[in-house]
Amino acid sequence: MISVIIPTLNDERTLVPTLAALVPAVVDGIVQEAILSDGGSSDDTRIIADAAGVQLIDAPRGRAAQLKAGAALARGDWLLFLPAGTALEPGWAEEVHGFIERVQSGRRRQAAAFFSFALDDDGFMPRLFERLVQLRGLMLAMPHGDQGMLISRKHYERLRSVRRRPKRSEIVMLKSRGVTNGERYQRDGYFAGGLRNTGLALLNFLSAPARALSRLYS
Repeated sequence: MISVIIPTLNDERTLVPTLAALVPAVVDGIVQEAILSDGGSSDDTRIIADAAGVQLIDAPRGRAAQLKAGAALARGDWLLFLPAGTALEPGWAEEVHGFIERVQSGRRRQAAAFFSFALDDDGFMPRLFERLVQLRGLMLAMPHGDQGMLISRKHYERLRSVRRRPKRSEIVMLKSRGVTNGERYQRDGYFAGGLRNTGLALLNFLSAPARALSRLYS
């Protein structure tokens, strides 16, 4: 049903929880495959992928290019783009399965979905940043890069063919949380990275070229 596509680059420290959270959905048949689209890791990311039995592919460095390469090889009817370092909390598969059933049955219109945002960190700043990310998702329908994105292959290909992002009415925030490792935010600062990601999202909303967005992200 679902192909999970994970872009990686030296993610040995955060990859295991991301993969472990997928196991129950694999057992239940909801996740069909996991593809690690690697941008040239020099740590043990590739060894972890091999030990976990997931498919590993090489892709040009840059999240957009890595996701595109993974999607091109995916076999599932639905694609879940999930960053390394984000672990989905228990119960996510049931909510996702219900969402997919509603779309496929025609009870709701075609849409992409993203997870509620949470950080694996304590203190005032992480909680404030979580609330701001959630607010941005609800008000502007612009998910943060660490929230993941679930989309049907047909809808993904349709959007690619017309070169546009999903409309606001085509994006849904799920209740299930994706818990993101907080080390990068501790190192780089919460709002420096947050402003950068918001800027990229706004450029994407304004239909900036994908190649330019990839260079800015990298």
